[in-house]
Amino acid sequence: MKLKFTLVAAILLAITSLNAQEISDTSFGKGLINFTAKDSSFSVKFAPRFQVRSMSSWDHDGNQYGSPDHNFIVRRARLKFDGFAYSPKLKYKLELGLSNRDISGANQFNRNTPRYILDAVIMWSFAKNWELWAGQTKLPGNVERVVSSANLQLIDRSLLNSRFNIDRDLGIQLRHKSNLGGNFLMREKFAISQGEGRNVTEGNEGGLQYTGRLEFLPFGTFKSKGDYFQSDLKREEKPKLMLGFTYNYNQDAVRERGFAGDYMIRTDGSIYETDQTTIFADAMFKYNGFSFMGEYAKRTANDEVATELDGTTPTGDIVLTGNALNLQAGYLFKSNYEIAARFTTLNYENVTGAVPTEQYTLGINKFIVGHKLKVQSDISYTTLDGNKDNITFRLGFDIHF
Repeated sequence: MKLKFTLVAAILLAITSLNAQEISDTSFGKGLINFTAKDSSFSVKFAPRFQVRSMSSWDHDGNQYGSPDHNFIVRRARLKFDGFAYSPKLKYKLELGLSNRDISGANQFNRNTPRYILDAVIMWSFAKNWELWAGQTKLPGNVERVVSSANLQLIDRSLLNSRFNIDRDLGIQLRHKSNLGGNFLMREKFAISQGEGRNVTEGNEGGLQYTGRLEFLPFGTFKSKGDYFQSDLKREEKPKLMLGFTYNYNQDAVRERGFAGDYMIRTDGSIYETDQTTIFADAMFKYNGFSFMGEYAKRTANDEVATELDGTTPTGDIVLTGNALNLQAGYLFKSNYEIAARFTTLNYENVTGAVPTEQYTLGINKFIVGHKLKVQSDISYTTLDGNKDNITFRLGFDIHF
C-alpha cells in the first residue's frame, strides 16, 4: 500500500512540475507525459498501459467437450518511464507492474514480496555503435520474448515462449552493431547476469548466466524498429528480414527453467544445482502488410533429475528440457484489420514426464491507433499427446498512452 501511495505522489509531482518544462510530443500513444528539462539535462516519458481480456475454454474428455470455463482478467497493467539523464547518451527505463500476474512469484528468495519492478536499467552509448546496459531488464533471448507484450500480433505469446524463454534478469549487457557492406547490418549482444530471474534479493544461490546473441539484417533496418514489434504496421515497401541466433548458459542453475520455475530444494534445505543450456534460432520478415515470425528453441541440462545429497534419491524436481517450434504469420489489410495464424509444437525429453503438445491459433485484430489502441481476438486448438484436446477463445483490448 505504501508503494502505491508513493507511485501516485510521484506522478502528481511530475504533472504539477510541467510549468517548469518544455512540453513536446504529447499526442495519444506518445506518452501521457513527455517532456524535456529546459537545460536539456534530462527527459522523461511516462506511458501507462493496460490489457483486459476474457477467455472461454472447453476441454475434451475423449467423448465430448464439457461445459466452458470463463475467465475475465486484467492481464497486464504497467507504468513505464523512460528518457535520458544528464546526457542523451545515458538513457534509462523503469517499468513497474501492478496486475496480479505482473507481481506474482513471491518466494523466500525475494523476501516473499510482490515483484513490482519489471525493468530498471540504464543504457550508456559510450562510443560509436556501442552501448553498455546495467540493471534489470530482458536478456537478448528469442525475438518473441523481447518484443513488448504491448506489441503482440496475437493476444499473448506462444507456448514456446512460456516454456523455453530466458526472460528478465539482473546484470550487465554489451551491445554493438556493424555494417557488413551495403545495407547488410549485424548486431551483437552479450550479457552476464545473476541467473535466477527478476527481483531476487537474497543473494545468488547458483552460478552466473551468460547470454550471447547475433542478429543479421541483410536488407537493412526495419521502419521504426519493426523487427521488434509484430504485424507489419509500417507496410514495408521493400522486403525486410532479421535472422537471430542466441546461446544461453546458466551455470549451476537452481530453478527448473533456469530463470523461472520452482527452486530445486532438497529435504535438508540445500539446493540442487545443474548447468542448463538454451539455444534459439529465429527470424522476422515483413513486406507490404505481410509478416512472418519463426522460432526454434532447445534446452538441455547436465542432469535433469534433481537428487538429494546422496546423488541418487530423486527430490521430485526435474529440469524442463526439450525443444519447441513456433511459426506465425499475418496480413494487415489497408482497413487496419488483420488476420493472423500460429502453429506451435513442444517436444520434451522423456525424463520430464511432460507430453508432446501442438497448438493451432487463428486471430483477428483491429488496430485503431496501431498497437497503442487495438482490439484482438483469437481461437486456439491445443492437443496433448494427440488425445487430450482443448479449445480456447480469447477477446481483449490494449490501451497504451
